[in-house]
Amino acid sequence: MSGTLYLCATPIGNLEDMTFRAIRVLKEADLIAAEDTRNSVKLLNHFEIKTPMTSYHEYNKIEKGHKLVERLQNGETIALITDAGTPGISDPGEELVKMCQEAGITVTAVPGAAACITALTISGLPTRRFAFEAFLPTDKKERQAVLDEIKEETRTIVLYEAPHRLVKTLKLLSDVLGERKVSVCRELTKKHETVFAATLPEVLAYYEKNAPKGECVIVIEGKSRLEIREEEKAQWEQLTIEEHMERYLSGGMEKKEAMKQVAKDRGVSKRDIYQALL
Repeated sequence: MSGTLYLCATPIGNLEDMTFRAIRVLKEADLIAAEDTRNSVKLLNHFEIKTPMTSYHEYNKIEKGHKLVERLQNGETIALITDAGTPGISDPGEELVKMCQEAGITVTAVPGAAACITALTISGLPTRRFAFEAFLPTDKKERQAVLDEIKEETRTIVLYEAPHRLVKTLKLLSDVLGERKVSVCRELTKKHETVFAATLPEVLAYYEKNAPKGECVIVIEGKSRLEIREEEKAQWEQLTIEEHMERYLSGGMEKKEAMKQVAKDRGVSKRDIYQALL
């Protein structure tokens, strides 16, 4: 009978965020697969966890993944941890879960800290709907494509960024998104945790003068309905009223309904449209 793979979340800064269940699972597992064994040994020593470790990271995930699956198929229990936070969330884990599912191996989560959720909850921005983008691509073309998508995204957006790249990324975001609200969350759960919430230009100006320290989470306001309406209005105003009407009439809309819709698009009365068409 095959064993179980446990995805164990670990603290993102404060060791008191380690859960009782995570400690128990890590102690009882046959093996711990860690993103960086040098970092994880400190955590395990703190909680007196003596379970053997092996490395599992971005650069050995395929080769090591097959070996872990084989051990799981032989009935062993394996716990996967990363340097901080939840495995699979912008960290190794996604591929191993897929391999286990394809092999019919049970996978379960031991939930806990995740920087993206922690930042979102204290950002002051809408939390009901959000999009997690992790780190922006390093390739210029790919990065611009993601920025273009973010510009049109109506949900709150969550990004990760390293401190030495924060100003550059804020500049890119400010150029694309203008005056959108943003919260930059640093050193989450640690002694010097900070949340700076303002508009993108204001946050950029602050960090240009105050070099950031510690890993950062950027939470960005989604595209507002007002912004969408203003863009649509500007688009319609580039057309003559006759051209605007033709857009709807060619789609089979009745003239009366088309006039009503054109008036709504342009933010004017139906009488104004009628007079313009005389």
